[in-house]
Amino acid sequence: MHNSYKAVNWNTPENDYAGLFWEQNLRQFWIDTEYIPSKDIDSWKSLSPEIQQTYKRALGGLTLLDTLQSHTGMPKLLDHIDGLQNKAVLSFMCMMEAIHAKSYSTIFTTVNSTAEINELFDWVESNKLLQFKAATIDKYYRKLDADKVNDETLFMALAASVFLESFLFYSGFFMPLWLAGQGQMVASADIIKKIVADESIHGVFVGLLAQDLYKKLPNPEKTKQEMVNLLMELYENELKYTDELYTEAGLTADVKEYVRYNANKAMMNLGFEELFEVKSVNSIVLNGLNGETTQHDFFSKKSTNYEKSMEVVYLHDDDFLMDTDPAI
Repeated sequence: MHNSYKAVNWNTPENDYAGLFWEQNLRQFWIDTEYIPSKDIDSWKSLSPEIQQTYKRALGGLTLLDTLQSHTGMPKLLDHIDGLQNKAVLSFMCMMEAIHAKSYSTIFTTVNSTAEINELFDWVESNKLLQFKAATIDKYYRKLDADKVNDETLFMALAASVFLESFLFYSGFFMPLWLAGQGQMVASADIIKKIVADESIHGVFVGLLAQDLYKKLPNPEKTKQEMVNLLMELYENELKYTDELYTEAGLTADVKEYVRYNANKAMMNLGFEELFEVKSVNSIVLNGLNGETTQHDFFSKKSTNYEKSMEVVYLHDDDFLMDTDPAI
């Protein structure tokens, strides 16, 4: 006789954070068609060919990682995580990852020809450093396909997910944020900032799931060392990827500092100490993040100056007729 199926019961909290993250995800919900990247066409034309190429490739790399997270990462994690409320939050995040992946195409379609876009996606498929990122993370997700998955394997998959969300995205985010901080490509950057806000809470939530699991591990120090080794392997590749992507733009030093900053953030999301000494993050990028439209923190707002009206209500003459009492 099979086990009985359970329905998610939101009236009884499973932990002290699932409900909070569900509500925050709802507050941040957005779709790419709410935004108007066509406002950036003139800005795009003013950029040098080197900056344009770096921008396109940065977003192309982000598209690959969000695709991996929506098609493989989140679905496999939620299949193994305890708690129906936790699963619900991961399901919502999975949907948002798919929206993120589509959103980059919304930007590409605005500023690039079909031939340029096809060439970009060919580059994504052939770039060894970018493919290494995806393959390394995917390896830990695929281990969840085994008949029996132990806590160490699940923890490493959760850690890999946090590294993707809180660390590996940010070499790609740097360019659009850097441009936005100077008043360029600001409409498209508003989409990017919504994605950054989402990835921020995704990394925190999955990190909390990992922290809960870490407390149960039979040999936590050994697993922690494996996790640190994974981060360092990804970091070394990230340095090479940054060199390839940003050398012509002259930004490699700043991007690498930003990469280290976010590697530390990923470690903190998992409940561990920082690994790198970070002197300072590029102030222009921080300016790009801290615009009035979006806040780069847990309580990010949905409002935006570039939001398209989704519900138009037309006024008629009758709308201006007021019921008045002649006796007044």
